[in-house]
Amino acid sequence: MKKLLIVAGLIISSCSEASPPDPLPTPAVPDPIGEVEYFGQLKVTDGKLTDSNGEPVMLRGVSFGWHNWWPRFYNTSAVKFLKSDWKANLVRAAMGVDPDGAYLDNPEFALQKIKAVVEAAIAEDMYVIIDWHSHDLYPEEAKAFFSEMAQTYGANPHVIYELFNEPDYETWEEVKAYSEEIITEIRKNDPDNLILVGSPTWSQDIHKVAQNPILNQENIMYVLHFYAATHKDYLRERAEQAYKAGLPLFVSECAGMEATGDGPIDSASWGAWLSWMESRKISWAAWSIADKDETCSMLLPSASSEGDWTDSQIKPWGEVVKKALEKNLN
Repeated sequence: MKKLLIVAGLIISSCSEASPPDPLPTPAVPDPIGEVEYFGQLKVTDGKLTDSNGEPVMLRGVSFGWHNWWPRFYNTSAVKFLKSDWKANLVRAAMGVDPDGAYLDNPEFALQKIKAVVEAAIAEDMYVIIDWHSHDLYPEEAKAFFSEMAQTYGANPHVIYELFNEPDYETWEEVKAYSEEIITEIRKNDPDNLILVGSPTWSQDIHKVAQNPILNQENIMYVLHFYAATHKDYLRERAEQAYKAGLPLFVSECAGMEATGDGPIDSASWGAWLSWMESRKISWAAWSIADKDETCSMLLPSASSEGDWTDSQIKPWGEVVKKALEKNLN
């Protein structure tokens, strides 16, 4: 009987006009996860890469290997996979210029490969570097090539022009004069897309560029290349001085091993470089999407030409780069 009375009391109290409990707080809506960032039209503002509103932005991506040696990866599906699975928002189409089978030898094939990557990147809202991948000067050929590229793709904010991959023994005065000629050609058809200018000694002598930069041009940045096991504190200190001087920097090629592209990955040096680039919002593209038997080629020969690469087909350097690209997710 006592139990029945207790139960009855509970029923009555539950039906009484008690104050309702406080409502649960509305859960915060999380930011979208998994979207690779695209910033629209890029420009250079106060020495930094920004969006059209002047907000600093950073691109992170990968460079394809020379088109004449690894053409099989220059296709729409591979570009799409690099965005969807690797989270790259930048690809670099490295058009070989002077080796056998490259642009000077077979321009039709070179244009076919480069255009496949460029058009896929535009369709995917990725940025794409059209890279004149040479170590020597070919001014007339370069002017004709970049004029065609600007006429064809200049209306697309996705496109970036790299005028001279790695000058080796040319002086900065020679590279500067060459670059000014090519810039003039590009600007006839494309007034605002980003242009990347190389520097002597395989795009490492940016201290010379900082002393005598190109004047009276907008949306110009200067290329820095490094291979972390070879290029350590001394080159980063040089880059830091140029950065502090206001020189707009863009790392269009980098990797974690020796400058030969081989040898072990120097994780400590790569980590130091990556931290430096991230802290200063300096954009980068890692070398390379290729299947050569060397450390810097990210894929094994068993990897498909069109993406869908399994973990077992990605070499250790590819895994390192893929991890770093996760920062592209907003």
